[in-house]
Amino acid sequence: MNNAKLLNVGFGNIVIANRVIAIVSPDSAPVKRLIQEAKTNKNAIDATCGRRTRAVIVTDSDHVILSAIQPETLANRMLSKEIAGLSANEDD
Repeated sequence: MNNAKLLNVGFGNIVIANRVIAIVSPDSAPVKRLIQEAKTNKNAIDATCGRRTRAVIVTDSDHVILSAIQPETLANRMLSKEIAGLSANEDD
């Protein structure tokens, strides 16, 4: 866990970036069903702090995390962390 990269999903909530499988928009019917199933199975984590859900993060443990941050913003945050991680490893 030393090299775990963290992803800020908004309002002080953080997810381990290596566990993220997908970041999708919540607008389509299949994603809405995915959210409902996760809530039913108690695998949904609401990190919106009462705001509108703008991104749905699916993890490798079948958890569904709801975020108020746009999917593009989250993807850019993950990408910048990967680039920073590559730069740090090249110095070794």
